[in-house]
Amino acid sequence: MHRRAHDRQQEPSRLPWLTRRDFFGTAAGVAVGAYGLMLGAPAPVPRVWAGPDFKLRAPEPQAKHGGVLRYGILSAPAHFDVHQSGTISNMGTQGCMYDNLIRRNPLDSGQTIIPDLAHSWEIAPDGKTYTFFLRKGVRFHDGAPLTADDVKATYARIIWPPPGFSSPRTPLFSAVSAINVRDASTIEFTLHEPRPQDFMLGAFASGWNIIVRKKTLEDNNYNLRQVMDYPGTGPFRHKKRVDKEVWVVERNPDYWNEGLPYLDGIEFYHLPPFSPEMGGALLSGKVDYARGLDPGTAKKVQATPGMATGQFYQSVIHAVWVNNQHKPFDDPRVRRALHLAFDKAVLVDLIQETAPMVLGGFLYPFSAFATPPDKLVERLGYQRDPTAAIKEARQLMAAAGYGQGLKNVDFMVREVAIFKLWADAIQAMLKEALKIETNRRTVQVSVWFDEAQAGNFDLTISAIVSTLLDPSDYFHSWYAHDGPQNYSHWHNAAFEALVPQIDRETDPTQRQALIRQAEAIFEQDPPLLPVAWEQVYDGWYTYVKGPDPARYFGVYDVVRCDTTWLDK
Repeated sequence: MHRRAHDRQQEPSRLPWLTRRDFFGTAAGVAVGAYGLMLGAPAPVPRVWAGPDFKLRAPEPQAKHGGVLRYGILSAPAHFDVHQSGTISNMGTQGCMYDNLIRRNPLDSGQTIIPDLAHSWEIAPDGKTYTFFLRKGVRFHDGAPLTADDVKATYARIIWPPPGFSSPRTPLFSAVSAINVRDASTIEFTLHEPRPQDFMLGAFASGWNIIVRKKTLEDNNYNLRQVMDYPGTGPFRHKKRVDKEVWVVERNPDYWNEGLPYLDGIEFYHLPPFSPEMGGALLSGKVDYARGLDPGTAKKVQATPGMATGQFYQSVIHAVWVNNQHKPFDDPRVRRALHLAFDKAVLVDLIQETAPMVLGGFLYPFSAFATPPDKLVERLGYQRDPTAAIKEARQLMAAAGYGQGLKNVDFMVREVAIFKLWADAIQAMLKEALKIETNRRTVQVSVWFDEAQAGNFDLTISAIVSTLLDPSDYFHSWYAHDGPQNYSHWHNAAFEALVPQIDRETDPTQRQALIRQAEAIFEQDPPLLPVAWEQVYDGWYTYVKGPDPARYFGVYDVVRCDTTWLDK
C-alpha cells in the first residue's frame, strides 16, 4: 500500500487528547481528582490520559472476522518465561496471548503509547508517582479476574528479581522504590527520583512486560521457565504446540476489547530468520506472513503481484563478548586490539545477501544519540581501509605482552547461519592481524544464553536486545557491571559514575555530552566487540491486513495481531 494512502486510512483512528472538561467528566477523572492530582498539558506522551471507554479496532471500516493466519517466525525458545527472555523465539509466539499495562499502538507502527489493561494513567507533577487505573471485568484465560495485585506481582518480580530470576528489563525500573495497590483497580508506582516521562512510559509499554497472575507466579515459585501455557488476558489463547514446528493459538472469545481479535487463530511455524526455508515458505504460499526474510527473497516478494514487504530497524546488536574474567581479556589493551582487528565494513558486506545489517559502534547507529555515521567511518576500527587500525592493534598487543599472539582461545558460536559465517571471518581476521588462534565451539540457541550467563567462554558471538532507543535503557542492561546482559563481566569505574548522571540529566545538550563521554570510554575499554546492527525484512500477502512494520523499532512491541485480519 502506498504510504500516503495508508496514512489517510489511519487518520480516523487517531485519538485526540481529552480536554480538561472531558477528563474530569470520566470515572478516571473523578478518581484522579479525588487523589488531588492535576491534569498536565498535552504532550507526545501525555502526563494524563483518561480513556475508560477506549477500545481498539482495525483502521479499515470493512475489516472482516474469521480465518487463521499462518505466520513464519523463529520459534525455538530455551524456556517459556517471557520476562526472563531476550529473544523473538518467545515474544514472537507468546506475545499474542498476553496484555500489558499500557502498550505501543499497532495502528501507527508502535509510534505512540495507548491504554491497554490500564485504561487511564496519571503522572504526579513532581514526576515521582505513576498511577494506573485498571479496566474492570478483565479475566485471565483460566477465568480468574484481573486485579491490581496481579500487576504488582508481575512488576515486583521484574523490578526486584527473586533468586534464580534474571530479566533484561530490570534496569528500566531502577528508579522505582515502591509499588502500592490502592484498590483492586488502581496501582501506583513510586520513584525515588524522577525520570523523563517518555522513558518511564516507554518502559511500561514494552511488549515484554506482559501481565501474569499472582497465583501463577506463586504456584511456580516465581519462575515460569518450564511452564508452557500460563494464563494471560490476551486476544489469543494456547491451543497446541509441537516443539520447533508449530505453535497454534485460538481466538479468546471472552477478550475484554469487544470485537477483537478478528482472526479465529494463528499458526506460528518455526522458520529460522534469513533462511531459504523462511523465504521458500512465503513464496510457495505455505505461510501468509514471514518475519526475517533474506534480502534476496524480499526483492522477489516486492516484485510479486499480491505480495508486499517492509523493512525496519531491529532493537538488536550483533557482537562478540570477551570474558573479562579470563586473562588476558581483563586487559583493556587486548580488548581494544580485538575491536580494531575486526574489519566491520567487511563483516557487514559479508552477509548482505543473507541478512540486512548496518555498520555501527556501541550505540544504535540510527539513533540521534550515536556519533553520526559519516563521522563514525572516520574513526579507527570503522574505516574502509583497516591498515591504521591493525597497526594500532598490533602495538596494543605488544604493549600488553602478547605481541606473539594467543593460542587455544575458546570461541563459542551460537548455532545461527549468520554467526557461523561471521565466525569464519573473525577467526581469520584475528589470526592474520594478531596471531590469535581460536578453537571454535558451536552451541544451540537454547544453550547459548545459559552458557554466556555462566561465563563459559573466552570469546562468544551472538545478539542481544534492548527495549528502548534511549541509552538509559541499554547502558544499564548491556554495559553496567551488574547488567543482566553484560556477558563480558565488564566493569569500568568512570562509566559507572557517568550512568546516573545520564539518567538524571534533563538538558538534551548536556545529556548528549555525557553520552559522548561514555562512547569514548567504550572505544578505549570495549565492553564488547560490535559486529553489526540489524535490520529486518517482513513479507506478506496483501490479503493480510493490519501490519505496517516499516516504522517499527524492533520486533518485540507490536506482536499481538489483535487488529490483523484476512481479506479473503
